[in-house]
Amino acid sequence: MTQDPLVIFTPSGKRGRVPEGTTVLAAARRLGVDLDSVCGGRGICSKCQVSPGKGQFSKHGVTVAEDALGEVNAVEERYDRIRGLKPGRRLGCQAQIRSDVVLDVPPESQVHRQVVRKNADARPIVMDAATRKFFVSVPEPDMHEPKGDLERLSEALRGQWRIGEVSAAPSVLAKLQQALRKGAWEVTVALHQETEDGPRRILDLWPGFRAEPFWGLAIDLGSTTIAAHLTSLEDGHVEASAGVMNPQIRFGEDLMSRVSYSMMNEGGAAEMTSAVRAAIDDLARELAAEAGIEARDIVETVFVCNPVMHHLLLGIDPVELGQAPFALATSDAVALPARDLDLTALNPGAQVYVLPCIAGHVGADAAAVALSERPDQSDDLVLIVDVGTNAELLLGDRARVLACSSPTGPAFEGAQISSGQRAAPGAIEAIRIHPDTKEPRFRVIGCEKWSDEPAFWDEVGPG
Repeated sequence: MTQDPLVIFTPSGKRGRVPEGTTVLAAARRLGVDLDSVCGGRGICSKCQVSPGKGQFSKHGVTVAEDALGEVNAVEERYDRIRGLKPGRRLGCQAQIRSDVVLDVPPESQVHRQVVRKNADARPIVMDAATRKFFVSVPEPDMHEPKGDLERLSEALRGQWRIGEVSAAPSVLAKLQQALRKGAWEVTVALHQETEDGPRRILDLWPGFRAEPFWGLAIDLGSTTIAAHLTSLEDGHVEASAGVMNPQIRFGEDLMSRVSYSMMNEGGAAEMTSAVRAAIDDLARELAAEAGIEARDIVETVFVCNPVMHHLLLGIDPVELGQAPFALATSDAVALPARDLDLTALNPGAQVYVLPCIAGHVGADAAAVALSERPDQSDDLVLIVDVGTNAELLLGDRARVLACSSPTGPAFEGAQISSGQRAAPGAIEAIRIHPDTKEPRFRVIGCEKWSDEPAFWDEVGPG
């Protein structure tokens, strides 16, 4: 007898078998999955959007076929034509389950959204931004002095600011002449110099004097969450912060699951790279809107991340990190234009800096902690523990500092067992045992009632 299709929802991890032809929304309700719907399944509200996975998911023990969901129907086609669906998304109220499938419920489709809070702590720092603003007056062109506009701008920077030779990308050259003439031969230049003796590059320029400050993004790209902070490049203050779930969760909750997905599915690494870059772009737009600034004023971005996230961000297949000796493609710091990472929400000339990794599974996030907390400057022995899906430990003093990592996420969430779950709505967060009767009671995330109180199960729902 043929089994009914197995449906697995992420990030909740809830799973079960449903009859073939069941809609995704109906399956979600049957399994107690947190999938939103306002219009009653008529394909109008779009709250029930899901992203179906494809290929082999070794963590879940399933292989998802291309046709695991039924074909797009007329309701979905109409919605996509009028309002638009993100690539790969389906309407849960319309998509029918045909065979085993893994479905990701994005944050905007969850009734009880997970709250990602990662605030930045203020501390005294010395500002020495790599990108700075310079206002210059450029001599007008002369029939008797046939120099190009860039050459005369370079001379003006040298004469007025003692800045040596500069270069400019074709995209900057394309706007140079118009900016000079519109600004009556006065322009504000965004000049990037990564090191004191490094080359200088014009990232962008504006006609006349531009008073608005430049901004940078500090991004912690974690296995489970992405935290971003919009920071002033003038005084270092954090203007806005935001965080989202890492969309790569649908390919695997922990690092090894994602490495496995890359191994088992051709193009799997590229899928995960595309997903996380799109999420970073959305975060940048959200922060710019919250701060009321132009995204064009974000000219620098710094990333910290564990080695697997590091490789997937840069478009490097992490397969070598899944087996000894866990070789990194590079352990050095990486500097490159944001456009090379397809980050379109920033200034077109924005620069990206990724901190160096320490070892195969001790990444740039651990390097950032070491730079921030400076255990190497302590007379006492210091232990620093960064607990996340992948945890890093630093132990040391002035003599030396040791570092290692541990997969704490799978340990806490019960990887490879039926009852494991991340700290999401429905997960048990507190347990009490009566001192006399020894009867246990518990409370779950998303509900204030205890399990032995009236209406507890009505609020929590099936699951």
